[in-house]
Amino acid sequence: MKISEIIKYTEASVVTGNPENDKDLEKGFSSDLMSDVLTLDEENILLITGLSNLQLVRTAEMADIQAVLLARGKQASPEMIELANENNLIILETPFSIYKASGILYSNGLKEVY
Repeated sequence: MKISEIIKYTEASVVTGNPENDKDLEKGFSSDLMSDVLTLDEENILLITGLSNLQLVRTAEMADIQAVLLARGKQASPEMIELANENNLIILETPFSIYKASGILYSNGLKEVY
């Protein structure tokens, strides 16, 4: 699923990353537990989470996650934005709950990790 489609389906705004570089993400994973994220052995993943702190960006880097969708109206801090830009991480923000965002994206073709 293209980043542009994720933005459209979840009414998301782009915080970091270049929306013109319309990456294609194959799978989605929803979690607020970064320890669960670190167990993933997949590529081209969108992480959907309500967690909004520096640990999220560091975990995404270690897990080789391409993009993060912050749910529930959570917003990235300036420190998160700076670190995400350094690591070429796309951060999007949506007002939708994790459940709603996940369901919409799944029903539109984003595959699950497991």
